[in-house]
Amino acid sequence: MIENIKPMDIEKRSFEIISEQLERDGIQLDPENELIIKRVIHTTADFDYVKNLVFSEHAAEIGIEALKNGCDIVTDTQMAKSGINKTVLARLGGQVHCFMSDEDVAAEAKERGVTRAMVSMERAAMLSKPCIFAIGNAPTALISINELMKAGKLEPALIIGVPVGFVNVVESKELIIESKAPHIVARGRKGGSNVAAAIVNAMLYRISR
Repeated sequence: MIENIKPMDIEKRSFEIISEQLERDGIQLDPENELIIKRVIHTTADFDYVKNLVFSEHAAEIGIEALKNGCDIVTDTQMAKSGINKTVLARLGGQVHCFMSDEDVAAEAKERGVTRAMVSMERAAMLSKPCIFAIGNAPTALISINELMKAGKLEPALIIGVPVGFVNVVESKELIIESKAPHIVARGRKGGSNVAAAIVNAMLYRISR
C-alpha cells in the first residue's frame, strides 16, 4: 500500500522504517554510533552497513568534538564535498577541501606516475588546521594517509575510510583499521562518496539538533 506522506515528513518516516526493520531483526545498535549507522542505511538502503561499519574506540565522539572545535574536512571527490552540509560546518568554523580537480595536482600526479588522490592527501597534510578525512572513492588516498601518518607528517582528527570498488579497496581499509588513528571504516568492498558524506553529516546533525 502506498503511504500518503507529506514531503517534509519523508525523511522522518524513512528513519522510522529503518528503526522498525532493525527491531524486527533483533539488532540493538550502540547508542554512540546509532545515528551514523542509520544515516548510512538511509543513504544507501543497505542494511549490510550494520555489520560493515567498523568504529575505533569513541570514533564518533572524537569526530564530533573535532567538528565542534572548527576542524576542516578533506574529501577525495567533489561529490563527497558537495554532499556535506557546509552551512552547519561553516557555523562551527570549518570548511571542506578537495584538491582532486586542481590542475597542479593533476600535473604532479602525471609527472610522478601516481594517482591524484595520493598527491591530494600530501597537499592536505600541509593544511594548518586539524582535519577529518572523508574518503569515499580512492583507496590510494587511504594508502597515502597511512604512509603520511607513519612518516609523522599527518595526524588526522578522524579518518572516514569508505572507498567503494575492487582494486586495493579492502586492503587499504584494513591499513586504516590496523592504524592507531581514530577511524570509521566500511569493511569490505562497499562504500562510496555518498556514504562518506552521510557519515560527516550524521555527526554535524548530532551537533546542530
